[in-house]
Amino acid sequence: MDISDLKEILRILEAQDITEFELEQDGVKLRVCRNSAAPAPAAGLALTTLAPTAAVPAAGLLSAPPAAEAAAPAAPPAEDGTLVKSPIVGTFYQAADPNSPPFVSVGDRVKVGQVLCIIEAMKLMNEIEAEVAGEIARIHPENGQPVQYGDPLFTVRPD
Repeated sequence: MDISDLKEILRILEAQDITEFELEQDGVKLRVCRNSAAPAPAAGLALTTLAPTAAVPAAGLLSAPPAAEAAAPAAPPAEDGTLVKSPIVGTFYQAADPNSPPFVSVGDRVKVGQVLCIIEAMKLMNEIEAEVAGEIARIHPENGQPVQYGDPLFTVRPD
């Protein structure tokens, strides 16, 4: 993929008002997210590139997992319930700050739209809300643990 392809993708995403886009091609993974709260210089688009080569994190590039981790067995099947997955890459927090109680605990009942946790990404705190009403059956990551796009955060047993 060359720079003209990238510019064309960004132009299309902007024209179509798409907030998130992911493409994997020839071992290179491209993810574009629009952050409406704090527009980035490129017309409100933030660009994260995940490449299979190691890079300096400050440069905005993340390395792919080592082969040993990639070959690890898949996560065990989810308990009965709906998985709430991470919509972004960041750090998982169960509470608004270290002195506050967690937003939810196992066994709590939640409503659609209720805040379940915060994921910090690039110094922005993103509230993750319940997509279904029900009971929290499991909290998958530990507080302060990094999460990737699509990682399971919670298992909710629907009402």
